[in-house]
Amino acid sequence: MNITHSAALSLALAIAAVQPTSAQDHGGAARQGHSLGAAARAASPYAGMEQRAVKALSDQQIADLKAGRGMGLALPAELNGYPGPLHALELADALKLSIEQRTRTKALLEAMKAETIPIGERIIAEETALDRLFADKRMTRVALDAATLRIGTAQSALRAAHLRYHLDMIEVLSPAQVNRYIELRGYAAGNQRGHSAN
Repeated sequence: MNITHSAALSLALAIAAVQPTSAQDHGGAARQGHSLGAAARAASPYAGMEQRAVKALSDQQIADLKAGRGMGLALPAELNGYPGPLHALELADALKLSIEQRTRTKALLEAMKAETIPIGERIIAEETALDRLFADKRMTRVALDAATLRIGTAQSALRAAHLRYHLDMIEVLSPAQVNRYIELRGYAAGNQRGHSAN
């Protein structure tokens, strides 16, 4: 879960809320700022998340899971010279993909979505079930272990799927195209790999 932006925003708002409105308001504003500051320090960066439909997932994460988007799950591949099918298609002209390469890349992208969307739906369903058990005060240790195991298994399957399609793309692109992809994506030259020619 990525809460860094949310946490930073909450902190910035809390700091702004406790600043005196005038430099000449020494007494009351300072005392008020002190008490508000204490309250702000006690507030959690998770404040507001209790309104989520599924507490562990943001609306954006749910949308990404339903659409089969990568969500950064394939970064070890992407940042080490293994292109993804979606971005390879986006750069098809610059990479000078042949008709056959475009066809194979589109097929990989469609297969990836067909595999990852159902897994994403499963993660949403399992996170919803976990959330409901806590919300209804019905959680037990046995139920917790079973629920988190199901979620972990689904998350692992999702990540493996996304990584696998990056691996498959190496069979589609030439080493020169892989290096061009790395350049076009703005990655460091050190990540250029000498993959075998197809």
